[in-house]
Amino acid sequence: MLHKLRVWDLPTRLFHWSLVATTIALVVSAKLGADAMQWHLRLGYVMLALLAFRLVWGFVGGYWSRFASFVYSPTRLLRYVSGRGQSDDDVGHSPLGALSVFTLLALLLAQVGSGLMSDDEISFAGPLARHVSGDWVNLASWYHKDVGQYLLLAFIALHLCAITFYTLVRHRPLVRAMLRGDKQWPSQERSARDDAKSRTWATLVLALAAALAWWVASLGE
Repeated sequence: MLHKLRVWDLPTRLFHWSLVATTIALVVSAKLGADAMQWHLRLGYVMLALLAFRLVWGFVGGYWSRFASFVYSPTRLLRYVSGRGQSDDDVGHSPLGALSVFTLLALLLAQVGSGLMSDDEISFAGPLARHVSGDWVNLASWYHKDVGQYLLLAFIALHLCAITFYTLVRHRPLVRAMLRGDKQWPSQERSARDDAKSRTWATLVLALAAALAWWVASLGE
């Protein structure tokens, strides 16, 4: 008998797909350059707000969206990779999936942070560039343009390959779960809270995250 579990609450799903859309738009605007760089900067603020939201939601969101639910020890990760994982490892983020999530968040935070401090000395300058030393601006500009974007693109490609493998080979519909929020599971596990109250809290958290992004943007004026 399969049990229907709410794994991904609506705020988490909306964050996920907004992150996908914003990342694609950032890559496209960066490659177009010229006038598109103004949109690149605006989209950077959107990404900042999304990341700030996810960091907070990782502590107060639905059960399986909380960082505490997918912080695994190195031993448990090794067991999972070697095929000796526990029965509940794949309910939410698996040990390998958790490593992917934390790596992606770290890369995105580094890319956004370096972008906010970058200055191409022609037509683009992040809002924090005037508030840090020239050495930091040079380092941030170098990382953002010559290192960070390629690390991020390489990791995204790896992430997509992993999703394809799990979907086609291991027959785990990860994308469908992130669209619908539910999983069919052979044992009764805890369902994530996803009601009007939690969604109201998510709206408040998003508003605060947007306010933070607006404040950061104002530092460049």
